[in-house]
Amino acid sequence: MRRTLAFLTLILLLPASAVSAQAAVAIASPASGQILTGVVTITGTSAVDGSVAADLSFAYAGDTTGTWFPVASVQLVTDGVLAEWDTTAITDGDYSLRLRVTLADGTVLDVLVSDLHIRNYTPTDTPIPTATVPPTSTPILPTPTITSSPTATLTPTSTPLPTPTALPENPAILPSNEILTSIVYGGLSATVLFLLLALYLRLRMK
Repeated sequence: MRRTLAFLTLILLLPASAVSAQAAVAIASPASGQILTGVVTITGTSAVDGSVAADLSFAYAGDTTGTWFPVASVQLVTDGVLAEWDTTAITDGDYSLRLRVTLADGTVLDVLVSDLHIRNYTPTDTPIPTATVPPTSTPILPTPTITSSPTATLTPTSTPLPTPTALPENPAILPSNEILTSIVYGGLSATVLFLLLALYLRLRMK
């Protein structure tokens, strides 16, 4: 009977101790959603009842293959530094971090921190507040008032033209009767000269 009670007590105590150890294992920093750059100090608790070893590893966010890459072997500490993680050795992206503690009885306790953003070579996701520039007030200038003045009516004035003065007659102009007389005399003179020339030539031929 005593052996049976001792066996039942051992069965009940083992799960309770495992649950207690699981609750004690923790990663205090970094926290989920944090942006990481350079060398990151990872702190937390790996020393629990029955722990014999601990290690840190990381995986790509959303990886369904269950592939984990080692970061470092972890010392058994309580609320202390677990390891230094050089994030410059991997590409920028979103990752998950795992702390695995192995107990003496072979029990494995895992603590995960997901949604870690490593940004060493790309801009961070933190939006930069945009400064709001107040609108510049434009001064309103008074509109000049234009007073219309009556339009002056110009009355055209007649300029008297000079009276033309009659020019004296040109003394070189001959009257028509004198022109006719000159023509007649000229014709008679030419006829007389022609007859005289003909008479002279006829006399010489004889």
